[in-house]
Amino acid sequence: MENQLLIIEQEFNAPLELVWRAITEKALMKKWYFDISDFKPEVGFTFQFEGGTENKRYLHLCEVLEVVPLKKLKYSWKYEGYTGLSFVTFELSPIDEKTKVKLTHEGLETFTNPDFRRENFVGGWNYLIRESLKEFLEKGKALRYW
Repeated sequence: MENQLLIIEQEFNAPLELVWRAITEKALMKKWYFDISDFKPEVGFTFQFEGGTENKRYLHLCEVLEVVPLKKLKYSWKYEGYTGLSFVTFELSPIDEKTKVKLTHEGLETFTNPDFRRENFVGGWNYLIRESLKEFLEKGKALRYW
């Protein structure tokens, strides 16, 4: 099968520490990402959350695989009851007072459910990173946590 690697890069007008907190603290993740049951940036920590449409919900099952504080977070991503296993990696790098985030989602080709097509992930991650996280970090919503 063709490797369906998905990479999205975005620069944020926000300090590195705040961006790291936004991708690793449950309360902040809920503001821009998903309502995750619990989260700790610790290797081996498992977490889950629901996503999908109003008509069809999917339980996401994830495990933290790699943590380099303020630089890298990687976790597995699969769906309860469905075949396939993928991996999500956030890589952060400072650029003066700004922060660059590189998101990589690999293994999309392992999913066989038509709802898990690559284009759905492209749309979802573009929204989450380029709109939701950007708005959270840059429109003052995250300032109360800083």
